[in-house]
Amino acid sequence: MSTLNSMMSSGSLPPSPNKRSISRRIVLLMILACLAGLIWVGFSVLRGTTTTSDYVGAGTSEVVVVVERGDSLRVIAEKLRTADVVMSVESFLAAVNSDERASSIGPGKYIMRDQMSGALALALMLDPTSRELNQMVLPEGLTLNETVAIASRTTGLAKANFKDALKAPGELDLPAYAEDRPEGFLFPATYDLSGDETASDVLRVLINRFSQTSADVGLEDRAAAVGRTPYEVLTIASLLQAEGLPNDFAKVARVIYNRLDADMPLQLDSTVSYALGINDILLNAEQLATDSPYNTYMNAGLPPTPINSPGEAAIEAALAPASGEWLYFVTVDPEAGVTKFTKSYEKFLKLKAQFQANLAKSSNE
Repeated sequence: MSTLNSMMSSGSLPPSPNKRSISRRIVLLMILACLAGLIWVGFSVLRGTTTTSDYVGAGTSEVVVVVERGDSLRVIAEKLRTADVVMSVESFLAAVNSDERASSIGPGKYIMRDQMSGALALALMLDPTSRELNQMVLPEGLTLNETVAIASRTTGLAKANFKDALKAPGELDLPAYAEDRPEGFLFPATYDLSGDETASDVLRVLINRFSQTSADVGLEDRAAAVGRTPYEVLTIASLLQAEGLPNDFAKVARVIYNRLDADMPLQLDSTVSYALGINDILLNAEQLATDSPYNTYMNAGLPPTPINSPGEAAIEAALAPASGEWLYFVTVDPEAGVTKFTKSYEKFLKLKAQFQANLAKSSNE
């Protein structure tokens, strides 16, 4: 009784169970409301990021994007962003992460469009028609070293890569009769390269083109008809390519066969130039005395290997030499492309003098 009176007189009563429950609920609701707010804000931010960091559509104007050998997908994405092909690196990488084919993107020039969605940009890069191929032009008559120099410039691969590949000729698809000697087999033609190739790949492409062409002209089947092996015919073809003009290939071939049959040294300046690593057609006495198995002034027979990569016309002429008894030839007028042939040494000396006179005349003009 006294306790009750005391509590009543102080004016405070303990909270009822219902009031405590209501308070807890209010606190819980406030916490849940805060969490919901945070979730909503986060979702809004993410949604805003994904919608504002990606263009919509297939783009408009063409843009060229160059992918270098070794570029990662992120580097590619950054290049696309810099070129305004995609709005953000993330939009392209998001597309990449959902398409395993993205790993096949190789080096080269890609014709893209500006302001594309990441997904459409990836689809365009995966389209082979969007990629410009590297065109490599190899004219007839290049030496192995000259071919390597052009291949290196075209592909961006170091010369050392090609030289290393040439040290393993057994992996280059050379014909058996080449006996692992690649000179002469890097066929001259125009090649479209994707940019994915290794140095070995490029060399195999050239050698396979040679094999295709040699099969077309019947090199291995027809060599015996001229009394030579396929390798010797290819070597002769390389001499024609270096010494003659296309219209005269068959006649120059006959001169070479006649001199070989007569056990006469070929005495071709082109073989000495090859030994010296130069392209000069006018050699002095010291150069002509060069000690080399390729010096056909000092050594009988053919040089040890082809001295360049001949084209199809030269190979055909080596297989089908013209008829004639000529032992000498002189291109008396290089500018006009006039070459004369003779059996007589005395006539040869006169032709040589005619050449020197024309050369002096052109030098004075």
